[in-house]
Amino acid sequence: MKWKGKEGEIGTVDVEERFAEEYSSRNAEAADVGPEFVTNPINAYLLIKRLTSEWGEVEKIMKQNEAPLFLKNITQRRIENDIKFPKEEDLSGAATALLRLQDTYQLDTHDLAQGKILSDKVAEEMTAHDCFEVGRSAYNNRDYYHTLMWMQEAIVKLEKEEPQSVEEAEILEYLAYSLYQQGNVRRALFLTKRLVEIAPNHPRAKGNVKWYEDMLDGKEMEGEIPAVINKRTDNDGIPERDAYEALCRGEVEPIDPAEQKKLYCYLKRDRPFLKLAPIKVEILRHDPLAVLFKEIISEHEISVVKDLATPRLERAMVRDGHGNSEPASYRIAKRYRSLIDSRSMSDLRRATVQNSVTGELETASYRISKSAWLKGEEHPVIERINQRIDLMTNLEMETAEELQIANYGLGGHYDPHYDFARRSREEIYRQYGDIGNRMATVLFYVSNQAAYYRKKRRTPSKVLEQAIELPPSFSIRSLGEECYHECILPRMSQPERGGATVFNTLGTAVFPTKLDALFWYNLKRNGEGDLRTRHAACPVLLGVKWVSNKWIHEKGQEFRRPCGLTEDAYEHYVGDLEHNE
Repeated sequence: MKWKGKEGEIGTVDVEERFAEEYSSRNAEAADVGPEFVTNPINAYLLIKRLTSEWGEVEKIMKQNEAPLFLKNITQRRIENDIKFPKEEDLSGAATALLRLQDTYQLDTHDLAQGKILSDKVAEEMTAHDCFEVGRSAYNNRDYYHTLMWMQEAIVKLEKEEPQSVEEAEILEYLAYSLYQQGNVRRALFLTKRLVEIAPNHPRAKGNVKWYEDMLDGKEMEGEIPAVINKRTDNDGIPERDAYEALCRGEVEPIDPAEQKKLYCYLKRDRPFLKLAPIKVEILRHDPLAVLFKEIISEHEISVVKDLATPRLERAMVRDGHGNSEPASYRIAKRYRSLIDSRSMSDLRRATVQNSVTGELETASYRISKSAWLKGEEHPVIERINQRIDLMTNLEMETAEELQIANYGLGGHYDPHYDFARRSREEIYRQYGDIGNRMATVLFYVSNQAAYYRKKRRTPSKVLEQAIELPPSFSIRSLGEECYHECILPRMSQPERGGATVFNTLGTAVFPTKLDALFWYNLKRNGEGDLRTRHAACPVLLGVKWVSNKWIHEKGQEFRRPCGLTEDAYEHYVGDLEHNE
């Protein structure tokens, strides 16, 4: 890339060559690692950043000389190959996802900037500018808690950089205002005075000094500058945020020994077909009943489901301020390919959840995933899975919703919610017609997941070895593997860390393993919604999480799951028609 443009512009060649060398080096590393390179949240953020802000700088430099033809060729090639670079909103979304992971799993800012997650080196070290951009994204969202942490880290990085990747003056302005927002006006004043020293022509610095001085009005000007106190404040409307995040970290209370003795495994043979091919079932808990179907889906079936769903995966849709549908700007692509591929929206449906205040079903504005829907007639494997769900749950599939496939990428999560509609019967009828409420949920995990613990980690193989050695009454639940809600979760893919399903009221976390399925009931036998089934999908820390779910409705279940004789009647095992009291 050597050419001579207008007089004085030859110096830009060095900058362009440096960018080219860096990109070649990073691309070679990504190619060596493979798709897993971008299932790491630090790598994913850095990649998106370099395809947005840094590539923008390259374009700006090139436009300063006689390179319009070169840029035109690049643009044309991108159009011909249907390549789409991420935009600023994608960069903001990647930064937001990184901050979400930091909070949920209590990750240290300095460790993340060093490319470490839970003490493991998983990515390259971030630059001061990388840290600055994370902090700036937080600032734009009025999140001064994270702005302060990341701007402080940017300052630390900057002191060791040569050449420096960002100007100190840029960092100081954001850092000072964040300190002010966190109540430390004197330190904000101190940093702003430093800003005036190094950038006397800064357009706002001198005015900000006077503003802070007027605010203090001579008070608290003596003595030592107060230490930095950075308090996290949540305004996302989730009252159980702390409990939810603790469960995501695997901080689960041990199961009561008396309850554990009631749990067991058995072979389900209550249907004619199952006499020849019984299903292995592990009861995880009673009231509400939650069971784990073991090795219920094959690798071949998983492959078919993924192959059918992948071309249809699209960003989940949300409503804008005018009520119009639009792709959520913070839905992070499922793999690197999703950053550059254009997909059809024809098979996309928006996820709906129950509003915790109004009880109405509405489009989820926080479900960070991509999804597609598959019909039974599209492929024999999909129809076979539907039939198997019937055998597993003893519930009618005729009124069930189609099989949904969802992928959770960078920081992908689903905040606490209910699957059933908390509304009157008349309103539910208007919502769903005569098929009734969502009685049960079937959720397949199309990928494995290593159990995440704050102080201890167990791989799926180690969990299995321990389960084999323990007595039959032992439940993997005590290792963090459990579920509560009428759901089936055959696990179709498994993130390396994070991505658990947690049930806030019950205080439990489910760390699924591939090929298994989790099942629970949304509604009690009397038809009322079971409020204990409020659950959430924890953000994926490392790796990618694929799930497939099927919601089963009330119509057609009159004889398959009849009402009990008492209000508190519940099943002791799947398909239990004996215990009616």
